[in-house]
Amino acid sequence: MRICELREKEVINTCDCKVLGCVVDIDFDLCSGQIEAIIVPGPGKVCGIFGVDSEYIIPFACIRKIGPDIILVEIQKEKFLKKI
Repeated sequence: MRICELREKEVINTCDCKVLGCVVDIDFDLCSGQIEAIIVPGPGKVCGIFGVDSEYIIPFACIRKIGPDIILVEIQKEKFLKKI
């Protein structure tokens, strides 16, 4: 699978069945070439209109399933939400 294919998939949290968004970037280990985390933009500032000031950094171990259209993750949103 290519990175551009990951960017087309929606990320859904299985803990609360909420859509987190689409993958915008990945974090990987340069030495091994393995993906360490996927990065998804966080909620918008004011009704999602004025951009985002946070992002979800979801470790690869929290990914439960990668399907043709979606990626299922199991996270506690507050734990993985980081300010930009």
